[in-house]
Amino acid sequence: MSVVLGTVDLRKRFRLPGQKPIEVLKGVNFSVFTGEKVAVVGRSGAGKSTLLNILGGLERPTSGTVTRPANIGFVFQQYHLMPELTVLENVLLPTMSRAYARLAANGGVISSPRGKAVSLLTRVGLADRLDHLPSELSGGEMQRVALARALVTEPELVLADEPTGNLDSWTGSGILKILAELAAESRSFSLVMVTHSPEAAAICDRTLTLEDGVLK
Repeated sequence: MSVVLGTVDLRKRFRLPGQKPIEVLKGVNFSVFTGEKVAVVGRSGAGKSTLLNILGGLERPTSGTVTRPANIGFVFQQYHLMPELTVLENVLLPTMSRAYARLAANGGVISSPRGKAVSLLTRVGLADRLDHLPSELSGGEMQRVALARALVTEPELVLADEPTGNLDSWTGSGILKILAELAAESRSFSLVMVTHSPEAAAICDRTLTLEDGVLK
């Protein structure tokens, strides 16, 4: 198997006015292979979300390197759906980005984004919600939209930050079931999931603990 994501001596330091620097990440080294599902667990404040943001390019590390693919999907705890857009329009948003345009120019993306979006929304049980706004959806439905949005560009890597954190246990179990099934059906993408949930970690191939700034 090939490596789809790798870090070398990844460090992140925060400096607050009048205080000593706080080093959250103290040398993170790990690799994720194609099709692999990895859970990252740890206490609150350990830096799990910071690590995930750096892996996805949303934050810069203080030092160290990250090697990752260009095509990444994100699943956020807070959903981050655009309230004025329909379900279908929200899922199609990643296909309108400059990054997607560059991939398209190199022939590295799907030919029919709308067809893929409709197919994914049908797969997650939202075929009858395509024209609904986020305000008309439940929390579980919004997270299913977020899953479809993360996968619409057929990414090599999916990063998920507490995907069941805002859901009750029954709804969260349903989201995990869908995520596990989608990952099993398409071994073309790898998953890195930050979570506090043992149930969520259980759907992954391995679990790493972020402790004292390093992964164990």
